[in-house]
Amino acid sequence: MAEKLMKYSEAVKQFDPVLGLETHVELSTATKLFCPAEVSFGGEPNSQLTPVSLGLPGSLPVLNKTAVDYAIKLGLALHCEIAEFSQFARKNYFYPDMPRDYQISQYDKPTNGNGYLDVELEDGTVFRVPIERAHIEDDAGKNTHVGGADGRIEGADHSLVDYNRAGVPLIEIVTKPIEGVGERAPEIAGAYMRAIRDIVRALNISHARMEQGNMRADVNVSLRRTSADPFGTRSETKNVNTFRGIEKTVQYEIRRQAQILSEGGEVLQETRHWDEASQATAGGRVKSDADDYRYFPDPDLVMLHITKEHIDKLAAEMPEMPRERRNRLKGEWGLSDLQMRDILNADALDLIEATVAAGASAAGARKWWLGELSREANAKGVTLEELPITPADVAEVEKLIADGKLNDKLAKQTVAGVLAGEGTPSEVVEKKGLKIVSDDGLIDKAVDEAFAANPDVVEKLKSGNMKPMGVIIGAVMKATRGQADAKAVTKVVMSKLK
Repeated sequence: MAEKLMKYSEAVKQFDPVLGLETHVELSTATKLFCPAEVSFGGEPNSQLTPVSLGLPGSLPVLNKTAVDYAIKLGLALHCEIAEFSQFARKNYFYPDMPRDYQISQYDKPTNGNGYLDVELEDGTVFRVPIERAHIEDDAGKNTHVGGADGRIEGADHSLVDYNRAGVPLIEIVTKPIEGVGERAPEIAGAYMRAIRDIVRALNISHARMEQGNMRADVNVSLRRTSADPFGTRSETKNVNTFRGIEKTVQYEIRRQAQILSEGGEVLQETRHWDEASQATAGGRVKSDADDYRYFPDPDLVMLHITKEHIDKLAAEMPEMPRERRNRLKGEWGLSDLQMRDILNADALDLIEATVAAGASAAGARKWWLGELSREANAKGVTLEELPITPADVAEVEKLIADGKLNDKLAKQTVAGVLAGEGTPSEVVEKKGLKIVSDDGLIDKAVDEAFAANPDVVEKLKSGNMKPMGVIIGAVMKATRGQADAKAVTKVVMSKLK
């Protein structure tokens, strides 16, 4: 039975939403957090294991230094305070995909704490999200439920467990309560998650592929009557792994909770799950508090000591951050805010920058990636990065146009050939004979034939009426299979008219 929902506009008028986001970022280290088992996506189930990642008795964890360095870099990017001493704890709970029956995480002594992230919204507004902590922990395995609808546990007759992911290093970024979001709560949540994705990719510490589980979020939402009131009871929607899903979860929970509160009911503190098919959240289990996990320091791991010298060394290696990079490129390329947002929405910034670096103009690179190639990606249901064409290919097409070897029509045919796997742009041009016709004799002959076939148009042109010029040029293009240079054709036509 569908839950009753209040209209969103009415909900945010009556209540003050407060958000909290717990973002899990899977690190792209070569091995797991506490053992040398390989980390890679899509491996044969239960093939990337050691006694440590299986939690076998007598096995002892050894901390992955690279994972710690990645965590420190992320902490620096989030303006966190990096603790000189931090500690790993055991978080005790039983899940079938948690082979030790406890997770190794950080509790009261995390590596990174007390930071913030400024996120830019669609209209250019900057909203500051406060960060409570960004701590290190290891991931659980993965359950696959068989026999139920859409792989869900409801109705399943059995479940399979793959422990390949067990022990993969994670950073969990936990915000402080995000207040003052108002009606823009869904947009702020989505913008924050996109900003985290951009940062971890810029740092090269995570692939941040949400569809592969590299990055996911637990979305906390609560309502109160006014900003002066205490926080309301929150729900926590677990493991949402799309940006749109996060935005819709926030909106749905605001509407659901507002309806409950308006009828005098109480919001249950529980975990929930976002169902993409029904576009709704569904109740799970009553939410545990921190003391239910019986945290205590892991006796197999010593306290982590991070020196100021080591932090300074990592700080010196930090790349340009995404927001600063966007502002720099916007200025260098002469783009408006709207044009830059179009690039970001298409997830094309890296591709366009690489195309410019390969020799194309910014305008030319933007035209291809946001035009022809974006349409191709949408038609195939893939990302721009997944198209079988590289920035170097696009830059080569632009060079062929600039050198007068291709016109727009031939360039599109060339790109289509590259996408079809027929070779590089130059190879496609050579194989298909797509070069512009530069033979003045052939163009001259085609213009004469176009004149003979359209005497009325010629008379208008001779009288000074240039509007029908397209008829002659179109006829010449047809005769040359679109391979004549339009400027050369126009030049020949004008000379003959005189």
